[in-house]
Amino acid sequence: MLTPAFELTQDPDFLTIIIKVPYARASEFDVYFEGEDFKFYAKPYFLRQLTLPGRIVEDGREKASYNTDKGTFTIQLPKEVPGQYFEGLDMLTSLLAPKKSRSAKPLVEEIAASAELSEEEEEEFDWEIEQTPYQESAENTLPLQHHYGFGNLRSGVFQRLQDELSDVIDIKDPDQTPADERRRKRLAAETAKFDPDHYLADFFEDEAIQHVLKYKPWWVDAHRKMSALQGESHQECDTHTFVVFSEEEREQLRKFTNKSYLLDKRSRHHVYLGLIDILLAYCYEICINEGDKNVESSWNVRKLSATLCWLESFTSIHDVLVSFGRRVLCYPLHRHFGLVTRACSDTVMILQLGRAAVLKCLLDIHKIFMENDPAYILNDLFITDYCIWIQKTKSKKLAALSESLQKTTLAKSHIGFELEELEAAAVLVQEEESALKAAGTVSKQQLPSSESETSDSEESSSTSSSETEGSDSDERESSTSEDGKINSVQGTLQEERTAPLIDCNGLRQGTNTSTFEVSDEKSKVSLQSTSVPGKLIEELEKQMHTAIRLSEQPEGLATASCILQEQEENCVSEPDRHSKDTTGKGNFLEASSKTNPLLFLCSTNDDED
Repeated sequence: MLTPAFELTQDPDFLTIIIKVPYARASEFDVYFEGEDFKFYAKPYFLRQLTLPGRIVEDGREKASYNTDKGTFTIQLPKEVPGQYFEGLDMLTSLLAPKKSRSAKPLVEEIAASAELSEEEEEEFDWEIEQTPYQESAENTLPLQHHYGFGNLRSGVFQRLQDELSDVIDIKDPDQTPADERRRKRLAAETAKFDPDHYLADFFEDEAIQHVLKYKPWWVDAHRKMSALQGESHQECDTHTFVVFSEEEREQLRKFTNKSYLLDKRSRHHVYLGLIDILLAYCYEICINEGDKNVESSWNVRKLSATLCWLESFTSIHDVLVSFGRRVLCYPLHRHFGLVTRACSDTVMILQLGRAAVLKCLLDIHKIFMENDPAYILNDLFITDYCIWIQKTKSKKLAALSESLQKTTLAKSHIGFELEELEAAAVLVQEEESALKAAGTVSKQQLPSSESETSDSEESSSTSSSETEGSDSDERESSTSEDGKINSVQGTLQEERTAPLIDCNGLRQGTNTSTFEVSDEKSKVSLQSTSVPGKLIEELEKQMHTAIRLSEQPEGLATASCILQEQEENCVSEPDRHSKDTTGKGNFLEASSKTNPLLFLCSTNDDED
């Protein structure tokens, strides 16, 4: 027989049970209900025993219907007391438990244990475990195995699974390590792991952290709706209406095997405080990944919870918060104190929403561990038992726990890493660096301004001087255009006087006459521009007469004829240019008849052709 999937809802007068039985024969089904008991049969499905949290009656108002498309039976049963609220309809594992096994009493028990259980139902929790002075014991009196897990009910597990659990927990050989030594080793490992540089980097550069702190998980909206409804009615409301379980979560609940836990007062305190520690780590994981799961989700939850990672058994809520704060600042990627306070406030909301919200979170943790190898072992040690146990927990216990957690404060000074001193020192260093940068910026701003003023003044002076020179040169060019040409010719001839005899482009010797031929292209172009007065020709003749004596030294001409290209260009004189007429033909310039006259032959391209 198969146990069908089902869910329960209620209104003030009726309890509604929806049972999913696909492929069942609707013509053959049987329903039985009386008081708190409900049974259903439709081959091959059999809901053997469903123990309800309230009484129902058969008075003719009951109804049943079958949806062939969905394959679901919907059964409405009248409540014996109209308006009565049935608590815990979402706790499917607890509802499936046989009525006789719902008690936490074992089959064989001591009278003292029974009295203690009844006392537990009445007393109020102060959430602080009584401490006793530590007494050293001889090694031979220590037990061979120490307990751990949910309610410290397990032992000897790590002797068989040490290799698999070495990557899950940080404590080595927990079966032989007492709780006090586990705590000392944990604190030493956290102190060694703390990195001030990483903490200060996240403290000053917290843009990413501030972004994830804005994320609102599902319980924030549910808590807001619950608070608004309570404010309107001024009384407590049904918190289950704000928590909805998915079909996958319901399937998880149906797979759990119902158990009963016999816990003494000290163990119950350990269980409640361990629950806070696990929820804190889970809230950090949800916040930092904004509700998404990744390959690091399992590591985050188990690493930040000392209950899971070090098998810690806490004695007070403050110890839980200190441990969680230390581990957040030591291990994950984002190490910011704001994430610690955010996880605390989220855990308070979850506890205030009641056991349905706590169960939903535990089911998510169970799924995360189940999908990770070898973290699934933590489900067997802790999470599965928590999922079953929380369904039978009194709502007032969770409300008292949330109130105590809300009143407990955690400051940076409680962490033990001297966070405030580190932050103050870092702020001073930052202020000094800012002051030095500011001073450097001022000096840099002053230096370029003075240099620019100097360069500007130099540039203006150079500009004015160049303009002055330019204007002077323009005036000189405009006023002495022809005189400059004459002076240029005189300078060229002066060079010829100081130089030895030069033969340029074929110097011809005659009895009393020499012909000087010029073939420079630039000179040919410039020869076509202007005319020269006759007095200038006579003056040039006198100057060349003293410098060039061809008839008296004919033999020295060959020895002194070093032809240079630069001097060849200088051989062209300004008067030669003016001997050219408008027709472009070359003419001879002949001086007055004297002893050694010198004739210049100015040839052009036309003549050469």
